[in-house]
Amino acid sequence: MLGPLMLGVAGTRLTGEERDRLAHPAVGGVLLFARNYETPEQLLELTRSIKALRNPPLLIAVDQEGGRVQRFRDGLTALPALGRLGQAALEAPALAQEAARSAGWMMASELRALGVDFSFAPVLDLDRGISRVIGDRAFSGSPETVAALALAWQRGARSAGMSCVGKHFPGHGGTAPDSHEASAVDDRALADLVHTDLLPFRRLIDNGLAAVMMAHVVFPAVDPRPAGFAQAWTGYLRRTLGFEGAIFTDDLEMAAAAVAGDPAGRLAAAMAAGCDMAIFGNAGRRADALLDRCTHPNPLSALRLARLHGRGGESLATLHASPAYREARRQLAGL
Repeated sequence: MLGPLMLGVAGTRLTGEERDRLAHPAVGGVLLFARNYETPEQLLELTRSIKALRNPPLLIAVDQEGGRVQRFRDGLTALPALGRLGQAALEAPALAQEAARSAGWMMASELRALGVDFSFAPVLDLDRGISRVIGDRAFSGSPETVAALALAWQRGARSAGMSCVGKHFPGHGGTAPDSHEASAVDDRALADLVHTDLLPFRRLIDNGLAAVMMAHVVFPAVDPRPAGFAQAWTGYLRRTLGFEGAIFTDDLEMAAAAVAGDPAGRLAAAMAAGCDMAIFGNAGRRADALLDRCTHPNPLSALRLARLHGRGGESLATLHASPAYREARRQLAGL
């Protein structure tokens, strides 16, 4: 079974120490960063070596949203920021949705060709002009526009064999601080979120969204803890929204997660809240102290996570030579 920890690795190839760590039953996935990428060929070798460690193979993920958050670049297509799609939707909604579908398909097709299971995307936050860390990573400030474009983006990714992970639930767009660096608090009541920030999540969940990533944002009117540590929010996902997919924490080494204590305390709080997988992307050897704290994976969580394994995937050379790729490039060029 897949364990509840998603860890990072240091470089472009696995070390012996990393192989041993990733073989531990508490581990279920690997989060890759720009530091892990040199060329498409090197990345394919890395992902194959990770997959060979376990059966079922570890999940491999990355943040490949487009725009300023695209970890792998050289040799791959430059993806537009999601906000560019939202701008296009102001003048031509139908064309923007088709471009969003192409962007999701392009991102997923290239990653699947290189052995990556999924990207933590699409961003479902609203761009309210408040959050420094969100900005043009969001499709739009309009809930309806975000939902429509994200649904199209999800259709494209799915057609390339990739599940989608909506983030950052229940929304990071209503607070200014970057939760990587500081605590983030949103004072709005739940009633103020239902038809705004929560609407895109609800629409994608109703259309089979496979996973969500929780926000390190506190909504005091709902719960005094960041959402990823709050049963009120994971319960809302499960009971009110009927969500049956996997729940990821955001990286638990971020500053806003410190409210739950040391790394072991953060892991325990996330698991107690009902998260299926906890991310420690830069822990390195510090992750070793966490391994024996979760040696008995939750079978239901393992099943939810196993559904995120990517499907299919042709070679990158074949993909880049295909008419579908050329057409997608043409649609995105105008952005």
